[in-house]
Amino acid sequence: MAWEEFVIGKKQKRDVGEFSRDLMDNIVSLHESLVNRTYRHGTYQSFYVTDPKLRHIHKASVRDRLLHHAVYRVLYPFFDRVFIADSFSCRNGKGMHKAINRLRQFADQASCNHTRSVWALKCDIRKFFASIDHGTLLLILHEHIPDQDILRLLENIIWSFHTEPRAGVGLPLGNLTSQLFANVYMHRFDEWVKHTLKSKYYIRYADDFIFLSDDRKWLLGTLPQIREVLHRRLRLLLHPDKVILKTFASGVDFLGWVHFPDHRVLRTKTKRRMFQKIKASPTAESLQSYLGLLGHGNTAKMRRCLLGEYWLRR
Repeated sequence: MAWEEFVIGKKQKRDVGEFSRDLMDNIVSLHESLVNRTYRHGTYQSFYVTDPKLRHIHKASVRDRLLHHAVYRVLYPFFDRVFIADSFSCRNGKGMHKAINRLRQFADQASCNHTRSVWALKCDIRKFFASIDHGTLLLILHEHIPDQDILRLLENIIWSFHTEPRAGVGLPLGNLTSQLFANVYMHRFDEWVKHTLKSKYYIRYADDFIFLSDDRKWLLGTLPQIREVLHRRLRLLLHPDKVILKTFASGVDFLGWVHFPDHRVLRTKTKRRMFQKIKASPTAESLQSYLGLLGHGNTAKMRRCLLGEYWLRR
């Protein structure tokens, strides 16, 4: 089952093709190494992608990535039941569009249907994946997983990578397990927000999170606590240029959209990038993808312009 999931969209890849030619032998060999406790995670292939900003990707071998899928299939259902409802990144039935709809719902509730002003505190963690501390992550995993064989395997995966030149720190962006580990890591912060800070209106998507309140002083007072908890418990720092406190009515930039009490508009950078891509590669697939994105906001005029640009370039 893990192989069937892993191979989707990858059958034409050279390394996947080479692995699949001796598929049963390779799977048996992997299984035996796990049973005999001789499995050792391999090295990574390093490259950069623009998505839209430059990202450093580390890609494991097919053998190791297949194992990542198997581990993910076992661990995800357990941890997904543990996570708070308002964590939206890399979870089944969640995602970016659910997060922005939840933000609108919270804004309505916090403002008593727009009868009072609401403030938004938006934060972003500096170099999130590159800053995740291995020791802290493993301590959190030990709190949830009693099986020592599973823990040894997870240690093997986690310690297979570190952010140069800091040993014991960082998760590779190319690993499927990194997405799960990131949510497990940040769940400690989510719990503090809900149980200690007692914030009713809090949403997190990966390393972006936002608080809403009608009390500006309360939000300002929480900021030093947020910094302290992230640093002391998780060895993380807030991005100094991406901590923003403003009224919701003035427009809050979150997950690619600028949100207002009664509508949302696409972020200027996202809009510019979308038109640049349509001009460079006016494919029907790209058009449908962007039209689907625009369907989540107030974008009637932009949709018409996008369609016009598409047909012009075609």
